[in-house]
Amino acid sequence: MEFFCYHRDRAGSRELREALNDEHLAYMDRFADGMIARGPTTTDGGETLTGSVHVLDLPGPEAARAFAFEEPNYQAGAYRDVLLRRWRNTLGRTMDDYPGGPDGDPRFLVLGLGWRGTGEPLVAASTGAGLVAAGPLLSDDGAVVVGAVALVEAGGPVDARRVLVADDYTDVEVHDWHFGGRPRVAS
Repeated sequence: MEFFCYHRDRAGSRELREALNDEHLAYMDRFADGMIARGPTTTDGGETLTGSVHVLDLPGPEAARAFAFEEPNYQAGAYRDVLLRRWRNTLGRTMDDYPGGPDGDPRFLVLGLGWRGTGEPLVAASTGAGLVAAGPLLSDDGAVVVGAVALVEAGGPVDARRVLVADDYTDVEVHDWHFGGRPRVAS
């Protein structure tokens, strides 16, 4: 089962997150085989950490809750809240498979909340944005679409925002996002 996990930073937690970085990376290494995408969200040109995105395949909801709440930064109080939802990888690839690689134009997390459309939330194809990962957020049983997530490469936040149809959501958030984690070693 695939899950989207977004830990939002508590204000002023950068020093704590930096102190725990080795512990955080070691924890994430345990989930490397199931990792679809990951990385920090920021503001101020990357100077201020605002959160941590992890999209991954796990055995089920209990494993997802354990992943989210046993994470070292969460345990230490660096995060103010956690958004954890089932997710479906509509592109069928990981960020490591993204043709643009880890460098390129700015990257963004586009989070559509409160899906009020019908059928599946569609990601607009003609925005000029490069989709790194995209898919619907789902109810706990996977039967109901509740939103959508897109990790995109775009010229700016306005272009990134266009990947979701505006009227289909009660709220859309756009966050600066960067590829994260340790580089994968080819086996």
